[in-house]
Amino acid sequence: MSAKTDLIRYYQWLRRHGLNDSHSGNASVREGHTVWITPTGACADTLTAQQLVACRIAQPPPEGASLDAPLHLSVYAKNPQAGAVLHGHGPYTVALTLDGRDFSPADFEGQFYFGRVPVIAIAFENYLSESPARVAEALRDNQICVVRGHGAYAAGRNLNLAYKWICSLELSAKTAYIARTAGVLTHP
Repeated sequence: MSAKTDLIRYYQWLRRHGLNDSHSGNASVREGHTVWITPTGACADTLTAQQLVACRIAQPPPEGASLDAPLHLSVYAKNPQAGAVLHGHGPYTVALTLDGRDFSPADFEGQFYFGRVPVIAIAFENYLSESPARVAEALRDNQICVVRGHGAYAAGRNLNLAYKWICSLELSAKTAYIARTAGVLTHP
């Protein structure tokens, strides 16, 4: 399977499994010196390989690339091991990090994978200018981070690992939410 086909499959899975709506989130994969990224306003349900935008690290993204393209390119520039970046809007992840505090999963897998998930607060009006450097910095030392009120960004050696981190974080957040609702867990 080609990198572009793989990218579309994982982006569609984010949608299918409730981690994005039809037109939210974004995804990229590194293939040699090229980074393929979803276009701005992409619909996960109808995206084709021909719509993906080719970008180069250390160069401005071309017109039509996701608004988060500079963020993705910054992650690759600061983390040479990264082969894929996924961005999702998992509702439990977003809800449980709205307070801006780093998220510490209570479940075994979450503790094993993450320990602590950094939550970055960026004012809405500063998002495009600040997010590339701040998210790339967080992903240099972590598999995943959250931008408060916006969603999770995961970097992995490949799409499968980035997808694993996004899904695992959402399940940890959902588990914490259920435990808090049941009165078994207080806010960490």
